[in-house]
Amino acid sequence: MNIIGRLTKNAEVRTLSNEKQVVNFSVATNESYKNKQGERIEQTTYFDCAYWISANVASLLTKGTLVELTGRISTRAWIGKNGEAHSGLNFHTSQIKLHGGGKKTETVQATTGTNNNKTEDDLPF
Repeated sequence: MNIIGRLTKNAEVRTLSNEKQVVNFSVATNESYKNKQGERIEQTTYFDCAYWISANVASLLTKGTLVELTGRISTRAWIGKNGEAHSGLNFHTSQIKLHGGGKKTETVQATTGTNNNKTEDDLPF
């Protein structure tokens, strides 16, 4: 599945007890549509994302950055300290593509674990 959205805060790297690192970040997606009454409805969905391939990508994932993510979604539910039920969406990210934010586009591939940098200077013409 692919989602496109903006980061809601800077990414954070966590190191687990087995020394494995995970990059955690949150992305908001926006959708708009007209209801039966013809009113425009704006809907925002938030995803908590995890990327396990390389912690180096965290420095590129800053608040407001537009990203295109490939991965899979899972849901979670919990009871808060106040007794209220909560739910959320997790996005297990396998590929990250950055859009905008300057002249370069970064793509991170899960299959190779590499970071391919392309700038306008790389164009053959």
